[in-house]
Amino acid sequence: MRTGWATVIIVVLAVITVLGVAWLQRPDDPVPQAGVPTAAQGTPDYDQARALLSQLPVKGWDRRSDFSRAAFGEAWSDDVDVEFGHNGCNTRDDILRRDLAALVVRPGTCYAQSGTLRDPYTGTGIAFVRGPATSGAVQIDHLVSLSDAWYKGARRWDPQRRKDFANDPRNLLAVGAQVNSDKAFRDAASWLPPEVGFRCEFVARQIGVKTTYGLWLSDKEKRAMSAVLWSC
Repeated sequence: MRTGWATVIIVVLAVITVLGVAWLQRPDDPVPQAGVPTAAQGTPDYDQARALLSQLPVKGWDRRSDFSRAAFGEAWSDDVDVEFGHNGCNTRDDILRRDLAALVVRPGTCYAQSGTLRDPYTGTGIAFVRGPATSGAVQIDHLVSLSDAWYKGARRWDPQRRKDFANDPRNLLAVGAQVNSDKAFRDAASWLPPEVGFRCEFVARQIGVKTTYGLWLSDKEKRAMSAVLWSC
């Protein structure tokens, strides 16, 4: 009799286990996809940004005019040791897939086919459609430009560190073509986003990048950043 009850108990537990697994794998549950970039969550900690800003070294510009984009490696290389690196996709498409809304990805590829960008620098909406005549409407900006980094410490880095910096998602944003051109190589002392509501986050993110990579600030840049953070 005891053997019979033991058998019943084992069968019941097996059924419960199977039902539990089935519930956990319900088809309507979202299925995570490895390697698909997702938007960063949360608002920067502005108290922390102010603290980090106070610790960044202040120096003059390194005035040797020898900046070269080639010093930072092949553009949008996947051969990097930062987030999204070695995922089989180029960095530009990683950031497009992260930052575009209503995203459509070309089947079987990493390529963002279409979507809509809310440009953080201007607050305007930009339609993105992949194609020779249309892809350039949305560009990928380095919050801390490669030129700014070069003249404030990156010249001393090894090639892999420079390539990592150029492809680090923490330093990249999808933005409109015109505003990307307007910003160019400028730091916070000479350029801030036209969208005033994004300036706090912009400066905080620049501070985070410069802290992570050990870059320095110019005196004017630090004062400009402090002025923005004062109201955040």
